[in-house]
Amino acid sequence: MTTHAVRLNTVTKTYGHGTQAVHALRGVTVDLPRGGFTAVMGPSGSGKSTFLHCAAGLDTPTSGTVHLGEVELSGMNETQLTELRRQKAGFVFQAFNLIPALSVTENITLPLRLAGARPDRAWLAEVIARVGLGDRTGHRPSQLSGGQQQRVALARALVTRPEVVFADEPTGALDTRTAAEVLGLLRQVVDATGQTVVMVTHDPVAAAYADRVLFLAGGTLVDEVWSASADAIGRRLAGLGGYGRPAEAARC
Repeated sequence: MTTHAVRLNTVTKTYGHGTQAVHALRGVTVDLPRGGFTAVMGPSGSGKSTFLHCAAGLDTPTSGTVHLGEVELSGMNETQLTELRRQKAGFVFQAFNLIPALSVTENITLPLRLAGARPDRAWLAEVIARVGLGDRTGHRPSQLSGGQQQRVALARALVTRPEVVFADEPTGALDTRTAAEVLGLLRQVVDATGQTVVMVTHDPVAAAYADRVLFLAGGTLVDEVWSASADAIGRRLAGLGGYGRPAEAARC
């Protein structure tokens, strides 16, 4: 088994053609280890979401290769990618994306139902307990707070035992206290179950929950820090200049 959960090798993503072309990613190469919590940061338009979408098989690179575990994604058609995502990836977004007519348990197990699989009852119970929803399983989303809805979304991402959980601004719609609770849960699933989490965020406080923070600017991977404080992450983010280079280098 590979030591990486995700590997990008010289990944480029370009939207449009000619003078209208937008280069969202420019030759990004990085390995994301199994059992780690990686945050991805950068200024607006730096390529963060495109990075996540390419890494998760939601978008196809213009060039370069992406491996999700041992599987290379290039050359796979949409049906194959959909099946791969069901098996190997879980997703948590800023919008909770819950089905209003379904209960908490039904929302959590929806990916399994779509895949024609039966839930492992012991694992389902553990996931529900881990996110603190044991007394809410019969409730509908409208009966839950925002933080509780995001807990449902996190449980839904975990229930299929994915190789990687991809989170795109998962606390963007939450207040500070609730965001801290959700981030603590993400940290917990990494530490307690060896899960791999890749999270895009604009918030240095959120990124400080990660083991490693990658910085993108201008579609280029420009720096990384390990086990850094929110203050240190914020200073590094503020120091990014034009064309994906640190501010001092950009002036040279």
